[in-house]
Amino acid sequence: MQLDAEICSSARLARDRRFDGRFFTAVKTTGIFCRPICPARAPLERNVTYYATAAEAVEAGFRPCLRCRPDAAPGSPAWGLVSTTVRRALQLMRSEREAQSLETLADRLGVSSRYLRRLFAEHLGVSPLAVWQAERALFAFGLLRDTDLPIAAIAYESGFNSLRRFNGVFKQIYRRTPSEVRREKSPGRTPSPSSGSDLGARLYLHYRPPFHWRKLLEFFRARALAGVEQVDGDTYQRSFALDGLRGVLRVRDDSARNCLVVDVIGEGGVGLYRVNQRLRRLFDLDADTEEITGVLAADPLLAREIERSPGVRLPGAWDPFEYALRAILGQQISVAAATTIAGRIVDRYGESFTGADGVAHRLFPTAEQLAGVDFAGLGVTRARAQTLRTFVEAVLDERVDFTEPELDSWCARVTELPGIGDWTAHYIAMRGLSMPDAFPASDLGILQALGGGGEKAKPKQALQRAEHWRPWRAYGALLLWQSLKSGAEE
Repeated sequence: MQLDAEICSSARLARDRRFDGRFFTAVKTTGIFCRPICPARAPLERNVTYYATAAEAVEAGFRPCLRCRPDAAPGSPAWGLVSTTVRRALQLMRSEREAQSLETLADRLGVSSRYLRRLFAEHLGVSPLAVWQAERALFAFGLLRDTDLPIAAIAYESGFNSLRRFNGVFKQIYRRTPSEVRREKSPGRTPSPSSGSDLGARLYLHYRPPFHWRKLLEFFRARALAGVEQVDGDTYQRSFALDGLRGVLRVRDDSARNCLVVDVIGEGGVGLYRVNQRLRRLFDLDADTEEITGVLAADPLLAREIERSPGVRLPGAWDPFEYALRAILGQQISVAAATTIAGRIVDRYGESFTGADGVAHRLFPTAEQLAGVDFAGLGVTRARAQTLRTFVEAVLDERVDFTEPELDSWCARVTELPGIGDWTAHYIAMRGLSMPDAFPASDLGILQALGGGGEKAKPKQALQRAEHWRPWRAYGALLLWQSLKSGAEE
């Protein structure tokens, strides 16, 4: 992956936070690689090499800096520049608790293992296993330094089934054992309380500023699902289940450290690495806001909204299936009405449990739990109920695949189902799958925002204008919705 050495040099010498996570500086004389914001004395240019990802630096034989902690860097936007197959592979690798063999991963992607290995070498310069090990070891380092979890639990939560394998991989990358790192634990960072068999941990999810936490909370507050989600003041909370293990998480912003602070209370073994990955997508923490703003600000309407609230992020979804059903419910009705009906689905079919906090919580039902459900008596039309049933069946028989990150093929596949049109397909892609170029052109709010003067634009006009926003049309749609509210407040 190509980097501009001159830009990287200027950024690291200035310790520019906008470049944090965009590249890493490897120092040949020490064998250490650092973030651009590392407070250590800057090495001479002739002694450094730049890498786009931490995995590349690790594969080249460099070990992570213990001072600037590459494990705490925001995700690299470079991942978004790779081929569709590599993106799908990365998504699958990050969604599973433990490692898959190269053959299994390739089979799920419909390619040969040899071809997949070649794609990773071409686009990332490292193998799939090297990416998996580097990312999991870096995450484990954060748990060792920032929590009191036992080392065996950290190994499991990071995706290692064998403590021996965890120790071996970790020592290979950090040149020290997990026990040695634990003795150097970071001061001033305490985990969430845990009791009995419950797991309690505090995660720190870093991002590149600017980051508009209040805007995100406003968006989620209007759509919070009773019993499942809650926005209280400046805190977001939701219940969740992974592989049948249940938990509750609470998220707040620490703008001074440019990170979200997440308290997780759950049944041991929930897989904190996967919790971390889902939250990064939910709050769009790895967005390349500078690149996005540079493209969208060329449109005067979007430029005004960006100036009002810089650091636009695309609100994602904890679970694509959950959000797909909510998008279907939202066809031709208000956000409030769709949220109310979704709440009825939770009340009728969702599992309830009492968390370690002593509070009753509910879970959104899975596709398996909704198999054969007729959705009658929820306040939806018979046609909408049939669409919900058809979609659930399509998920269960794998006609709908949520690991498909290519927009056109996703929309073509899902619109083959009766009752699902282009708006629904793009809206699921935009929110449920976090596809940055999704654009529901027929959305009423988008057409109103683009029309101006009380007039509505036509979907064809919206598509033509949004052509200049590629590949960030989803962010443009979000800014258009925000502009309607901003205009009403003026």
